Amino acid sequence: MENSLMGDARNRTAVQEFTLEGFPTVQPFGKVLFLIHLLAYLASIIGNTLIITITWADHRLQTPMYFFLSSFSFFECCFVTTVIPKLLAIFLSGRKSISFAACFTQAFVFLFLGATIFFLMAVLSLDRYLAICKPLYYPTIMNPRMCFLLVTACLALGFLFMVVPVILLSQSSFCGPHVIPHFFCDFGPLTSLSCSDTRSIEMLAFGLDLFILLTSLIVTIIAYSNIVVTIVHLPTAKERQKAFFTCSSHLIVLSLMYSSCVFIYVKPKETNWLDSNREAALVNTVVTPLLNPVVYTLRNKQVHQVLRDALSRVRV
Repeated sequence: MENSLMGDARNRTAVQEFTLEGFPTVQPFGKVLFLIHLLAYLASIIGNTLIITITWADHRLQTPMYFFLSSFSFFECCFVTTVIPKLLAIFLSGRKSISFAACFTQAFVFLFLGATIFFLMAVLSLDRYLAICKPLYYPTIMNPRMCFLLVTACLALGFLFMVVPVILLSQSSFCGPHVIPHFFCDFGPLTSLSCSDTRSIEMLAFGLDLFILLTSLIVTIIAYSNIVVTIVHLPTAKERQKAFFTCSSHLIVLSLMYSSCVFIYVKPKETNWLDSNREAALVNTVVTPLLNPVVYTLRNKQVHQVLRDALSRVRV
């Protein structure tokens, strides 16, 4: 009996580091993929930084909507920086190892920022609802203090919702395979490597993910249902068009985020669950953050004017 227990303890040696599998089928094209993803990463950082800069530099964009958009852009920069640099290292040098602590830190920051961004998107929906449906009350409700409190609340909720499942998973046993079939330390692949019973942790994480997505989705649906009714009753076609274009960018970004995240986190496990998640996660961490600043700047006349004015001042 004693020998059996000692043997079991030896078999349950703690894993000190993990190996990120990345995309093994395309690893021969690592240098090319490194360049593509580096350009996408830089474009995403530059685009989102541009939104932050012009929002804070030009008084015409110092409104609640642009405050939320600049906060959104800042979180997006942090979000992609959590994942992409390691992916670039995998493509360039094949360096796939990551320490236990770094892996769980990456998983937590990724989930924390992801949850924060979803809460912030719900706040953006509320902001558009108040601006279009309650224009007389909008300046009073969405004052600078309220805007700051809402962003702080998004951060606090994102932290509180994600810290518990990540800590619980980090305290479970990892004694078997250490290869993560993903390009970063995501929650799902980590649970598949644990040799403890993680069903309760998975159910908790699933419930929290579902709550975050549904809360944001319900708030958005209610807000935009009221917005559509208000737009339909606007007296002129020009006013209706202006109101529609104000909201369309937000809806495009929302659709990109929801489609990829629902596919990754709120679906039953299938045979290729982890493999299919890699492609969806790549869209969520590379493509969507790259498209967000493009969508918000190309479809916004006010941003166009601010950029034109800034360029004319630079030329002078």
